Amino acid sequence: MVASPAYEAGVDEAGRGPLAGPVVVAAVILPTCYKLQFLDDSKRISAVRRERLAPEIEAQAIAFAVEFVSVEEIDRVNILQATMNGMQRAVERLSPAPGRALIDGNRAPDMPCEVETIIGGDGLVPAISAASVLAKVYRDRLMLQLHEQYPGYGFDRHKGYPTAHHLERLKILGPCAIHRQSFAPVQRSLPARV
Repeated sequence: MVASPAYEAGVDEAGRGPLAGPVVVAAVILPTCYKLQFLDDSKRISAVRRERLAPEIEAQAIAFAVEFVSVEEIDRVNILQATMNGMQRAVERLSPAPGRALIDGNRAPDMPCEVETIIGGDGLVPAISAASVLAKVYRDRLMLQLHEQYPGYGFDRHKGYPTAHHLERLKILGPCAIHRQSFAPVQRSLPARV
């Protein structure tokens, strides 16, 4: 697909730090005259506000893509590389293809377009903020569904992050199928091999 230099995609992820569940990456191309108010880093927006913003972002975006990076991929290649892979796939799925990708942070994968990393970009660049919101909303929704499958861990409360409650449940129950076995707290909860 031929990239259009006129389009810039914002790219961000949610879920690099949790012990369970996927990393979710979103890429968003916003029009120059979008009507979205109070975009910011998704961590500084309430869950209710994020849920309201997500359909507005989807309706106004020229294009958006959300990529789920599996626990298996995270464990196979490591969390950083898995996140980079997800960013690459999300941008490649955009149609029209962007001429430039603006990525939150200081690391970027190889892309089929120009790339610029921006530290704190989720609070500075509207397209990255929009991607931040979509990634967080999609991941939180999935973690609520996964809570129904694995109710003992409290995924509805902590979304897989290493809270005291989650670590306690992990110690008691051991890991489930969506825990990242390459992460040290999960490794410590695995049964000892003889």
